[in-house]
Amino acid sequence: QVQLVESGGGLVQAGGSLRLSCSASGSDLASVMTWYRQPPGKQRELVANLRMSEDSASYADSVKGRFTMSKEIAKNTVSLQMNSLKSEDTAVYYCKVIIKSAAYFGRGTQVTVSS
Repeated sequence: QVQLVESGGGLVQAGGSLRLSCSASGSDLASVMTWYRQPPGKQRELVANLRMSEDSASYADSVKGRFTMSKEIAKNTVSLQMNSLKSEDTAVYYCKVIIKSAAYFGRGTQVTVSS
């Protein structure tokens, strides 16, 4: 059973930065890793998506130019560097991993941006 460990959430002032990480356990490498977020009272939305065979991630328009997703393939780990944070970035951030066509979700990490 694959387990995901997310870390790096917290409370930050508007304009600040946070870095989230997501690591998948096991020996099978992920093919796709994705960050989602769910703001309070809203539906979950895709933030960034990265195929581990590619160099560049794709991003939601709302975070382009502020968020950067990076990978460490051998560690089955991705990070999400979040800069210039806004109050509307407040959400629970979830990591999703696809390994051998099966999808696994992390439990989420809270990001709160105070204005």
